[in-house]
Amino acid sequence: MLFIDNQGITDPTINLAIEEYVLRQLPMTDSYLLFYINEPSIIIGKNQNTVEEINSEYVEERGIHVVRRLSGGGAVYHDTGNLNFSFLTKDDGQSFHNFRKFTQPVIDALQALGVDAELSGRNDIQIGERKVSGNAMFATRGRMFSHGTLLFASEMEHVSSALKVKPMKVESKSTKSVRSRVANITEFLQSPMTIEQFRDELLRRIFGMEPSEVPQYKLTEEDWKAIRELSETRYRNWDWNYGRSPKCNIQNAYKFGAGIIDVRLDVEEGLISAIRVFGDFFGVGDVADIEQRLTGVRYEESAIMAALEGIEANYYFGNVTKEQFIDLLLLKEQQPV
Repeated sequence: MLFIDNQGITDPTINLAIEEYVLRQLPMTDSYLLFYINEPSIIIGKNQNTVEEINSEYVEERGIHVVRRLSGGGAVYHDTGNLNFSFLTKDDGQSFHNFRKFTQPVIDALQALGVDAELSGRNDIQIGERKVSGNAMFATRGRMFSHGTLLFASEMEHVSSALKVKPMKVESKSTKSVRSRVANITEFLQSPMTIEQFRDELLRRIFGMEPSEVPQYKLTEEDWKAIRELSETRYRNWDWNYGRSPKCNIQNAYKFGAGIIDVRLDVEEGLISAIRVFGDFFGVGDVADIEQRLTGVRYEESAIMAALEGIEANYYFGNVTKEQFIDLLLLKEQQPV
């Protein structure tokens, strides 16, 4: 595995461009580890409806970046007290959804620092009942990355103020703030350290050597030119970051074990004239494939089933069946499977 130094850049549009460039362009004869720290930002999951995930007024007042990433999952808040890690590797066909494989090196490093961290639920690292890391994945053409946040010394008031939390994500009907469910790693360290020292300690533990000895891939000027271009064309592009959801006359959402799936449909004269699928699920496939198949189809069960013939729902949504997805489209009550 080779480490990639992002040269201390804190612009999220550049850091996400580095990640995508490495994934798509560098030879996968090696795997790679990337660390980056972003200035205040909300990083939106690929399949989410941005305007429904953020507190727009709060974000605009404070100049917080809003950038969509390639991977699924939910929106997260980044600032300079948050360390992000990304493992980029070949997709062996067995690793997607295997969050333990990619979080365990980080968990081991935290435990070596005296922090009792463990993988919890679908994709979180927790210390006790409090979350310190969320993780997500993306795969394309035999390559994949698994990346995650590490709340080290983040300003928690911004986490709760900048993001909206969907009611269905809160298990209790009583008020439960975001702040009460997350924590900074600094609260649990035996000895104080800076985030830079923390990063170096993770490098030391993951590679088993001093940070100065860690093998690296050094980005060339040609690499940087392509990264800056990708930053401009994708990650600073309003259409990518916000997009436009259709006006809809049918909406339904359900929290499956694989995450929330939220469907919006425009049905005109019995036909699906527009459809968008949002959510914080993790899938290998692009839900645009499903949206395209269903556009122009009669809004009735047999026609929808025929349009989705050959589609494996779990390829797009994780542990969700095609029948469950069709029931969601048709506003049917979800049945145990």
